[in-house]
Amino acid sequence: MDFQKQLKSLGMSVTPVRLAVLEALNENPHSEASRIFQAVQDKLQTASIQAVYKNLNALVEHGLIKEFKPKGMSAIYETRVGDNHHHLVCRSCGLIKDTDCIDTAPCLTSTDPKDFKIDEAEIIFWGICPSCQNKHHSEIGET
Repeated sequence: MDFQKQLKSLGMSVTPVRLAVLEALNENPHSEASRIFQAVQDKLQTASIQAVYKNLNALVEHGLIKEFKPKGMSAIYETRVGDNHHHLVCRSCGLIKDTDCIDTAPCLTSTDPKDFKIDEAEIIFWGICPSCQNKHHSEIGET
């Protein structure tokens, strides 16, 4: 991805921290701010946690990244934006995966939208991932 071009097209300045945040998210989708900060610090030792949070907020505001907050978890960030996809979250290990919407956005119809023009629905599916299912079956001796 050409992050420099994307930033410039939105009138955002291209900074080392901003690029490092985008690269970290591209390499590690569905990351919390603390994980992004660690990845940024690996590249830029002088980067502060405040700079990372400031850039995350700016990137969300400009639509370059998406933030979502699964119940009981910290905010999660990703670079996949604009397609109204949803997420699968494992209750056991916390794995997060994208799942595509099978209909056109917003994927759901509200029963009483009144004067709202709905353009997005945020859905999180919760369950147990295959790896955790297999681990559970192994622990109880099932095959």
